[in-house]
Amino acid sequence: MRHEFVEFIPETLMEGILYVSIEYKIVAHLCACGCKREVVTPISPTDWELSFNGTSISLRPSVGNWDFPCKSHYFITRNSIQWAGTFNKQQIEAVKSIDHKKKSIYYGQEDEPTEAVVTSEGFFKRWLSFLFNK
Repeated sequence: MRHEFVEFIPETLMEGILYVSIEYKIVAHLCACGCKREVVTPISPTDWELSFNGTSISLRPSVGNWDFPCKSHYFITRNSIQWAGTFNKQQIEAVKSIDHKKKSIYYGQEDEPTEAVVTSEGFFKRWLSFLFNK
């Protein structure tokens, strides 16, 4: 994969490109499995951490597309995909529960967490709402 720094995520994502918006704290790409679903990873203390070493991008933790039919699971390290193990339903629910608790503790609230990976349209609506309703 290669990365591209952008202000706004393009309407149409191209395969093999990580679109990085520092201004809006998000990274978007097409699912690494080839299913062509859009993956949007918010950069925040409770979501993903982005690192840029001057030549490549890494995201942590892994990208788990649990709600996609493909259920792909991978790491993005130095612009490369490293496939991670498949999770069963119980493991997926455990990860979602941990994410929810992490957000609740960090934000001091008990609201339902947003989905970790959503389509860009749904994500942008929620993200803009979050940004301007604070």
